[in-house]
Amino acid sequence: MENQEVEIYNSVSEYNKMTNQETLHPLVSVIDFSKSDPVGQNIRKFGFYTVFLKDVMCGDMIYGKHSYDYQEGTLVFIAPGQTYGIYNKDKYVQPAGYALIFHPDLLKGTNLGKNIKEYNFFSYDVHEALHLSEKEREIILECFKNIKHELGQAIDKHSKSLIVNNIELFLNYCMRFYDRQFITRDHVNQGVIGKFETLVNEYLKSDKPKNLGFPMVNYFAEQLNLSANYFGDLIKKELGISAQEYIHNKLIDVAKDQIFDSSKSISEISYDLGFKYPQHFTRLFKSKVGVSPSEYKTLN
Repeated sequence: MENQEVEIYNSVSEYNKMTNQETLHPLVSVIDFSKSDPVGQNIRKFGFYTVFLKDVMCGDMIYGKHSYDYQEGTLVFIAPGQTYGIYNKDKYVQPAGYALIFHPDLLKGTNLGKNIKEYNFFSYDVHEALHLSEKEREIILECFKNIKHELGQAIDKHSKSLIVNNIELFLNYCMRFYDRQFITRDHVNQGVIGKFETLVNEYLKSDKPKNLGFPMVNYFAEQLNLSANYFGDLIKKELGISAQEYIHNKLIDVAKDQIFDSSKSISEISYDLGFKYPQHFTRLFKSKVGVSPSEYKTLN
């Protein structure tokens, strides 16, 4: 797979041609894979946003560094420039399901264009796909149908806003469904929370802050095999605070204990906890505790 060439599709019309779809609009398309020819083992990169709704298992999907067993009834979100591929061991499979593709240029000057980064699922790893219930799947298909309907109309001054508004509605439903997934997968999430807590404690007790630096969210997300955005969303929903804030709180707890070690100066403590500059440590401590480390030591 690693030596395989990457197929690049920069335009909506190129992908429409490959999947036997009519191009109704140069910047957006709803793909019906039942019209497509059978597909083989390919790695692809798109110049547009892509959302796949698969209705059939078709082998493992390679996405980023991960392999994902692409189940029925899942939505996978791919941002422009990301690579993905289906690995089905040289067998050609007839794809089933749908996809929504839209070019970043469609969003220029729109509210969705300003807010597209808020839809974190476009930067999730594929093993964090959205698993749909039957009812949710019906809602998604209704959204696709409405977008397709609008694409079938003659282009006028209302076309762009109506198409973009329907895409935004679809993405907002996906946000709701992801929130539901966080809740229904609570037992899995609790395991992640426990592991995160253990990892933070171990990191702060070790020489890692001194050697690797200040503990960052990305580091712990990687240790847990999750993307930083998905991990951040999960922590926020489960704990009510951001992952970064959780790390800060843990770090301050450790710092409070070390401040009373008479053999250590405030500067030494700050370096031991991964701060490059003691004033950065003092600033964080004061923002969390209300007083500087020196004042805290004196008051207690």
